[in-house]
Formats: sequence, structure tokens, C-alpha cells
Amino acid sequence: MPTHLVSLVTAAEHPAALARFWAGLLGWQIAAEVPGEGTVQAPPGDGCEIGLAFVPASQPKNGKNRLHLDLSSTSVQHQRETVARAVSLGARPIDIGQHDVPWTVLADPEDNEFCVLEPRAEYAESGSLAAIVVDAQDPARLARFWSSFTAWPVAADEPAITTLRNPTGRGPALEFLRAQTPKHGKNRLHLDIATNHDDDHAAETRRILAAGAREIGLAQGTPGAVFADLEDNEFRLLAPR
Repeated sequence: MPTHLVSLVTAAEHPAALARFWAGLLGWQIAAEVPGEGTVQAPPGDGCEIGLAFVPASQPKNGKNRLHLDLSSTSVQHQRETVARAVSLGARPIDIGQHDVPWTVLADPEDNEFCVLEPRAEYAESGSLAAIVVDAQDPARLARFWSSFTAWPVAADEPAITTLRNPTGRGPALEFLRAQTPKHGKNRLHLDIATNHDDDHAAETRRILAAGAREIGLAQGTPGAVFADLEDNEFRLLAPR
């Protein structure tokens, strides 16, 4: 596999503090905390290979994010406990027009939306994170684009949502949810992928461009490049360290 998903990156006004919030909520570990940044990872045995990284924001949050996290739960009581823990750590319930649904929508301390789901069989082996959800005008098309780079197969394809799953069956799904609102401005959250070997990087760059992405700059703070996918969502292709 030429590339693999490395992390979901969130631009934050207080990156280290937001990293501590998510570590406390998920029961994950602070993997790195340098001035102005923070990274958290799942503990051994969780099965999640994707970390959460928090970097300084260049502008304040404006509008609903196009990417968000869904948290899993094993029972209704577990769901309530997760919501209560999130609120105790600084989250708050929000209304984004969800109406009467069995999941709870919250905003973290920097107003990034996330959901605490009711128990669902499809996330029984996911660990703390059920899914990384991406708003998409054409979910199936965007899912196929991402499947080609992650080597995650399509696990479910419905009119409103297309789901990719790690072949291991562990960790969060990558879900593309139909949304009518087009993208405006730079996303506050983005995905990082990385090549496994130095000689893969140039070849993977060519493959990404051939698939319809476009290169929009150099990655800051680490070797690599920034691309926009088929619906203009930014992502980074990192070179091996």
C-alpha cells in the first residue's frame, strides 16, 4: 500500500488545550505536545491507527465544519456517560437542525461539532471513534477517490452516505455524507496521509493528480504537499520522516 491515513488535523486557537480535551474524552494518550501544537493517539489495544493532531489556526472558525467525528457507544448508559464526560470537560450540546435523533450533537471547547452515537452494531469493533465524517455533494464519487489512496474498501453505499472501512475492521470508518451546502473557505479539519517509502512519494503525487486532485501548496512544518480532493477538501501527503 503506497500510502496510509496518518491523522485528522484540526486547526485550533489553543491546540494543546484542545488536544487535552480530546485525550480526556476518548481516553487516549498525549503522544506529543510541543509549543503551539498537540497530538493524541489511541492506547495500545484500541486498534485505531489514526491520530488526532491540533495545530495553530490562521483564522477563527466560521460556520459548520465539513468534517466531524462520531463517537461510538456500547449501550445507552455508555452514551449518556460519554456525553456527561464531554460536557464536564468543556463541550456543550448544540442544535444544527438534527431534530429528534438518537444521537447527541455537541461542540468541543472551540465549537467543532461532533456526535456521540447511540449503540450501533456496525461500530462494535471501532473503539472510541466510530467514524470520521466528511460532508460531500457526491458521496459515492468522493468515497471512491479516497478508497484508491487508503486501500480501504467500500463497506456500505447508500444514497445519502458511503462508508469506507479499514480492512482490519478496527478504528473509525471514513464516511462521506450527502450535504447540499458547497464548500466555502479553508476547512478547519483535514486528513493527512503519508507514503511508506521515499521512492513512493513522487509516484503517489502523480497518482493523486491523475485521480483529479490538484496540488495547492507545500505542507508547513513537515515535508510534503497540500492537495485539494474532488470537492476541494484540503489534505496533505506527507513524506516519510
